[in-house]
Amino acid sequence: MWDDAFPSFLIGLREGLEAGLIVSVLVATLVRAGARSRLPQVWTGVLAAIALSMSFGAVLTFTAASLSTTAQEAFGGTLSIVAVAFVTAMVFWMRRSARGFAGEIKEKVTEALAMGAGVLVLTSFLAVGREGLETALFLWTTARAANESAGPLTGAGIGLVLAAALCWGLYRRVLRINLTRFFTATGMVLIVIAAGVLGYGLRDLQEGTVLPGGTAYAFDLSGSVDAGAWYSTLLQGVLNLTPAMTWLQVAGYVGYLAVVMTLFVRGVRGVREQSGAGVPARARARAGVGADEAVADGKRAAAPSVTSPAAPLPATERPAVPPPATEPPSTPTTAPTRRRPAWLIPVAVVAVPALLAGLVVALAHPEPTTGETVAVSETDCGQGFTAPEPGRQDFLMHNTGNQTSEVYLIDPSSNAVYGEIEGLAPGTTRDLVATVAGGTYAWRCVPADGRAVTSKAVRVGGAAGAHAVVPVSERDLAAPLKAYRAYVDRGLAALVTQTRKLSDDIRAGRLGTARTDWLTAHRTYASLGAAYGTFEDFDQKIDGRPDGLPGGVHDKDFTGFLRIEYGLWHGEPAFGLKGVAQQLAEDSAGLRKAFPHQDFDSSDLPLRAHEILENTLQFELTGDTDQGSGTGLATADANLAGTRELLVVLKPLLTRRAPRLLPTVDADIARLQKLLDSAHHGTGWTPVDRLDRTTKARLDGATGQLLEDLSPVPDLLEVRKSA
Repeated sequence: MWDDAFPSFLIGLREGLEAGLIVSVLVATLVRAGARSRLPQVWTGVLAAIALSMSFGAVLTFTAASLSTTAQEAFGGTLSIVAVAFVTAMVFWMRRSARGFAGEIKEKVTEALAMGAGVLVLTSFLAVGREGLETALFLWTTARAANESAGPLTGAGIGLVLAAALCWGLYRRVLRINLTRFFTATGMVLIVIAAGVLGYGLRDLQEGTVLPGGTAYAFDLSGSVDAGAWYSTLLQGVLNLTPAMTWLQVAGYVGYLAVVMTLFVRGVRGVREQSGAGVPARARARAGVGADEAVADGKRAAAPSVTSPAAPLPATERPAVPPPATEPPSTPTTAPTRRRPAWLIPVAVVAVPALLAGLVVALAHPEPTTGETVAVSETDCGQGFTAPEPGRQDFLMHNTGNQTSEVYLIDPSSNAVYGEIEGLAPGTTRDLVATVAGGTYAWRCVPADGRAVTSKAVRVGGAAGAHAVVPVSERDLAAPLKAYRAYVDRGLAALVTQTRKLSDDIRAGRLGTARTDWLTAHRTYASLGAAYGTFEDFDQKIDGRPDGLPGGVHDKDFTGFLRIEYGLWHGEPAFGLKGVAQQLAEDSAGLRKAFPHQDFDSSDLPLRAHEILENTLQFELTGDTDQGSGTGLATADANLAGTRELLVVLKPLLTRRAPRLLPTVDADIARLQKLLDSAHHGTGWTPVDRLDRTTKARLDGATGQLLEDLSPVPDLLEVRKSA
């Protein structure tokens, strides 16, 4: 939890110390001016600022929760950018003002004493409220980035408590801290943290479709970096660095860090030069905030501005306010003036922000949810279900039976699914959120060991329009699976012939011809991507990578296409590759013989439509699998051909469920194919590492867009239990 808590701890410590120092200066100035009776006005302003900050945090939390997923991403990304702007301004302001802001606060207090109680309340409120709002915004942002609130809240709480203790020590003059150095050091750390928040915010805006480039990754190390390792958690929690980042994220992170850190460091040097030359020691001392004290002419300089209440102010620092004079006897009046209760203002300053926050939260939920509890079991499904109102509904599904069940909200006439919960365990309750429009609805419960039970149907008035998915059964997928198996079988027959020819080339020492035949055979295998999960151990033998092998590319267990590629393009003699090539031919023949008897789950087909190109983006388009041939784009082209073939067999099912999907996907495929063709020159292909930046970005973007448009396929064609 500490990795998520540290950024909030630092912001809580800094902002708390700033606000605490301001309050200390206010209190010390009033005490030393003999105006202790005005202290409640300071605390009232502080209380109002705290109430406003907490209300602001509540508004952010509940407003975001009421938005759609896309809107949440856009909202969170926007506020992340705003938080970075606030933190950046705060860091630079404190760098400039750390040595002299106490004098500014004294002047404001002096003016407030002369103008009345309301001005003093407003002075303390504005001074502390700014820090509170910044803290609330940054804390909300870091909690959202961490996807949990316990760590950030704990870190912020510890930081604020520590800040309060430091301020008390400075006020009582039992503690001395060089605040200029403190704010400089923490400012540099905060700039690094803010760079990560900026990157996270840009990613949110991309996922919220506000900014483009959401699938144009600068790097993707998710396949080789353990996301659960301590170092990954630390980097992501503290710096918001993730294993996969887009080009926009990287540009924002690096650009912000380079520009802001450079300006900050230059400013620090300028402040040091100004404070170290041409400024009298006594002036430097008076500009301090409780720690930057100086000694001049053998005498101790002026005391820190946050000092003990007992220390008298020098004549030059006393506020230009006459001491309280003895009030003359009051003139008798006909009616005594009613005094306000002392508790009225403090209660009001807390209640008003809370009421305003409650109003905003209430208005942020325009679509009420039913919260209706629906009981399900292996014998009774949908108990307590009544006709809901049209709109977004939140059903509380409670399993009262003894078996784990699948639960579906369906249209009983077509079996179309509006919402579902998988694996609802006995005795548990989970939310099912669905949008309801005009039509007929029922619940279908499918226990783990039992027959499906369907509830009584209810009718909802109004116009139709709720989105539903027509369910797919294994029977529906039988014909596509049969067609795809035939395609794979033809591909494996060609693969056997091609690998035998490759083996013969190497045995005869025709290495030039072997390179050409290697690419032909490898492209054939790459085009069978949807069946990889069925190939069992053959896939590792035929197309396994050296990752994780003790000897790397020289390990004895590194075999297949990539091992031969390494040898052919690294000058290995034919006799050294003869055995590997012969083994590849035998493994290909063994796979073809075994394939008709291998278990090919029909539900794998919809998943592979997306996964083939995921692997392409992660491996081929990064050059990760290239062992020297520079043919990553040729393999990507074969992967695209395999995806196209898979979509051909799934077309009848997809056309019925999402008629607009395939035209969009076809356009994506054509765009990506055109980019790949431009890198194909006769029998050669441009290596990935030789692509210019623009071409590489277009390839990544086109692949990413195709991936995004294919992402609904697994949900559309998911096999759902019906009996």
